[in-house]
Amino acid sequence: MSAVEGRNLRVVLYEGPGAARLDAEERFQLIRSLLQEGFEVARPAEGAPVSPPDGAPVLVLGRFQGAPPAADEPRLFVRDLGSADAAAAARDAREAAGARRTGAWKPWFPVIDYERCTNCMQCLTFCLFEVYGVDEAQKIRVQHPDHCKTDCPACSRVCPEAAIMFPKYKSGPINGDAVRPEDVRREAMKVDISALLGGDLYAALRDRTREARKRFSTERDESRALLERKRCLKELGKELDIPDEVLMSLPTVEDIQARAERARAKAAARQARSQTAKDARPPSTPEQWGI
Repeated sequence: MSAVEGRNLRVVLYEGPGAARLDAEERFQLIRSLLQEGFEVARPAEGAPVSPPDGAPVLVLGRFQGAPPAADEPRLFVRDLGSADAAAAARDAREAAGARRTGAWKPWFPVIDYERCTNCMQCLTFCLFEVYGVDEAQKIRVQHPDHCKTDCPACSRVCPEAAIMFPKYKSGPINGDAVRPEDVRREAMKVDISALLGGDLYAALRDRTREARKRFSTERDESRALLERKRCLKELGKELDIPDEVLMSLPTVEDIQARAERARAKAAARQARSQTAKDARPPSTPEQWGI
C-alpha cells in the first residue's frame, strides 16, 4: 500500500519571497478552478506558514521569479504558473504521487464573515447537525465542517446579517459575493427562528411530535401521516433551499432531546466552573477585604 494512498493532494498557492503576488481576479479564478475539481487549496497568510501536510503529498504553485525551487521531498511538487495550468498541474501531481482521486468530491462548508457576524447564535440554534460551536470566549465558530450536508445553505438563510457563506453555492451573497443593501434589508425582515417556533426550538419540536402522534393514534392512517410529512418537508425545502436528502436525514425527536440535554449539562458545567473560579479570586477592594 502506498504511503499516500487514501490521502488528498494538498495544493499551496505561494506568493512569498521569490514569487510574484497575484492580482485578486487571477487568484480567485485559480482557487475556483482547483476547488471545482475537488482539490484542497491553501494560501499562506503573509509571513505565516500553512498547517503541516501530515504525510499528504503537496503541490506548490506560484509565479516564480526565475526557475522554480527544486523539490527536496518525494511527496513535494513545485510548478510555475507561468508555464503550467493550475488544474492540469494538480492532476499530474496527484497521479505522480498516487494520491486519492477527488473529482467527485464537492467541497461544501460554511465560512463565517466575522466583520458582519453579531454572535447572535441563530446558526447554532438552527443547525441540527452540530456544525457550529463556540470557542473559549463564547464566540461562534464552525466546529465540525465535515458534518455539514452538501448543497444545504439553510443556516445562511436564517442568518440575520448575511454573515455565513458557502463558497460552492450557486448565487450571491451566500457564495461570498458582495452583500448589497437590498440583501441586508431582506435579511432584516426574517423572523427569529426561536420566536417563530414559540421561544424554545426543542419544546416546539416536542409539542409538534406529540400532536402528530396524538392525531396518528386516533386516525390510524399511516399513508396520510406520511403524505403530511412529505408535504411539510417539501415546503420547508422550498423555503430554505434544502435538498431532499438533507431533510430526510434530520435527527429523530429522541436525538434532538438528547442533544438539548447535553447542551444544558455543558452550560451548567461551564457556569459551575465560572462560579468556582470567581469564588477563588482574592479580594480586590477594601470592602471585600473587610477594611
